[in-house]
Amino acid sequence: MTVAALTSEQNSVPSAEVIVLGAAPASGPEGTPTLLLPEGGLQGLDAAAAGTLLQGLGFAAGTDELVRLPAASVLAESHREDASVLVVGTGADWDRAQDQRRDVAALGTTRDQVLRRLAGRAVRALAGCQDACLALPAESTSALSAVLEGALIGGYTWTAASKAPKAPLARVTVLSPLAGTAHAQRLARRAQVVADAVALTRDLVNEPPNRLNPATFAQRAEEIGQADGLKVLVRDEAQLAAEGFGGILGVGQGSPTPPRLVRVAWEPADAGTDTPHVALIGKGITFDSGGLSLKPPAAMPEMKSDMAGAATVLAVVRAAAHLALSVKVTAWLALAENMPGSSAQRPSDVVTMVNGTTVEITNTDAEGRLVMADALAQAVTEEPSLVLDVATLTGAQLVALGERVTAVMGTPSLRDRVVACAQAAGEAAWPMPLPEELRSKLESPYADLRNSAVGSRWGGMLVAGLFLREFVGETDWAHLDIAGPAFNDGSPWGLTTTGGTGAGVATLLSLLERCTEPGALPDQQDNL
Repeated sequence: MTVAALTSEQNSVPSAEVIVLGAAPASGPEGTPTLLLPEGGLQGLDAAAAGTLLQGLGFAAGTDELVRLPAASVLAESHREDASVLVVGTGADWDRAQDQRRDVAALGTTRDQVLRRLAGRAVRALAGCQDACLALPAESTSALSAVLEGALIGGYTWTAASKAPKAPLARVTVLSPLAGTAHAQRLARRAQVVADAVALTRDLVNEPPNRLNPATFAQRAEEIGQADGLKVLVRDEAQLAAEGFGGILGVGQGSPTPPRLVRVAWEPADAGTDTPHVALIGKGITFDSGGLSLKPPAAMPEMKSDMAGAATVLAVVRAAAHLALSVKVTAWLALAENMPGSSAQRPSDVVTMVNGTTVEITNTDAEGRLVMADALAQAVTEEPSLVLDVATLTGAQLVALGERVTAVMGTPSLRDRVVACAQAAGEAAWPMPLPEELRSKLESPYADLRNSAVGSRWGGMLVAGLFLREFVGETDWAHLDIAGPAFNDGSPWGLTTTGGTGAGVATLLSLLERCTEPGALPDQQDNL
């Protein structure tokens, strides 16, 4: 991956192979693109002349638009004959972020986060280069953090591809007056941890299902735990059966590769009885055929990504350890392969979950909520302060919110905090309700619940949330449906590559970091 450094010295900028600038669209039809420069400008740059040149080249500073120029054409001096300037457009989001009539900022697109995307787009475009300097407005800690994160995440490549990818940009230097301060170094360290967590999530999601099944995923978790000082407990199919995990077993029984339930825990060395404890549950369907309720063929190729929730929580608990957060984090990976083998569960089967709840199976393609329910029920027995689950749970999420916006449901106070953390982290999330009248869709004449509504498509995402709520008791809980955001099957954009995206990682890390703040936990609400 790309390595990041910091500098406050403008005279070091001309020595870079590539100098990256940002630009916003012209404010009027006859205007020139507006360069987004460090406070006080950039040494040796005539911004007005550069804007005129960009206009003459037809560069309109649209979203992710790029133009690369010889450095000598816009800078008075350069220490390298081969130096160039890469200008990246922000599109209309630079101005929209300030427009209170729009939802842009509420979806994580503040001006700082526009810079995050811009930095990622630039680094992604500079694969194969050795070094670049980002000369962006990074005077505040929030802007600097966003630029560092964007640059490092943008440097991701999936190295397990059969065709060797072009090497990522080797080194990026961020120009900021904060460089050299201890706080800036902490921001750089944190940005590297976030980028590593996103990379781990993307790597796991991109792995083909014949190489990543429940057993190999569990083994990978054990290897990570051993390397990073995490406690890992793996329940195999025999233990799951002995302890009554009927949901996970039922989903996995049609596959020759048995299911697993993996518990990965980080606990700070000075943890005490008052240390916050957050449980994270991740859906880990390593391939989802739909079972006997078979998916259409066109819907199957990206179903290797149905384990993105488990990948996310594994990456986040490791990141918590790397940051030495003062919070206990327990990640639960509910792993199974949903296949239509001869022993697969059938519609009309009734399974008994680990907490004794019986569930009628009405749709074997509504399998994620079954493995999640078992993991949720087990997680709350440890009495965590908060419990959050992350899952590529429903196609209805894409219908409601599209491919880039995470749906968040659950206890209203925690739900809203998750959305606020997403906004601060630059991820798009939106709060969704759990209407009580939809609960009747889960009633069954044969069991305590049915796993899917029969004869109705309406509110499918919300009904799934209501099903999960049955297994958390009184614990404060939030459910993140990342069915759309977790996987990009189109062209790359911003700092996002094709394939696994790592959606949710930055949001959950932001939430964990805030858990020690006053009012962060349920029993502290009076202090808010």
